[in-house]
Amino acid sequence: MAGSVLGASGLTRLDLPVGLSVFPHELVRSPKIWAERAYSDLVYFNDRIPYGGHFAAFEQPLLFTQEVRNFARIVK
Repeated sequence: MAGSVLGASGLTRLDLPVGLSVFPHELVRSPKIWAERAYSDLVYFNDRIPYGGHFAAFEQPLLFTQEVRNFARIVK
């Protein structure tokens, strides 16, 4: 993959603060261990969200907004 930096796991490394919200009806639910391997600066991870799926911003806008705010409080 041109222009990317691959970590030991073969995933693209992203060296900036990352937040990941895993909604329960997402197509692929990423476990925290995968996120930790992919993102060297994982500062926010939440997989205990009660509702929502792949289009969480449309399906559950209040929950989605709260997740963005939770992440922003950490990195501000």
